[in-house]
Amino acid sequence: MRHLQGDLQAVFDALYDLGVIEPVLAMDWRSRLLEMEKGSPQLDTAIIAVNECGRDRTQLTKKLNTLDKDALEMLAMEVAREFADYHTRQDLH
Repeated sequence: MRHLQGDLQAVFDALYDLGVIEPVLAMDWRSRLLEMEKGSPQLDTAIIAVNECGRDRTQLTKKLNTLDKDALEMLAMEVAREFADYHTRQDLH
């Protein structure tokens, strides 16, 4: 599974601005997380798109606008998961 590179906060902010975060917070994640664990081509495409943007927030927003709703939802969940992993590692040190 690929991982996001760069600024997670920038990705979160772009997803928030696109209106993705609020609906994802309200949904049941179980089926989507299972899909992600099996390997989702949509999520891989989204992560590649984000990683290609580096820290360019304008380009990031443009790339995210080209992705479908499912890819954006999975990307939002991946951002949440990577934020949680990061904070867990920080708490251990």
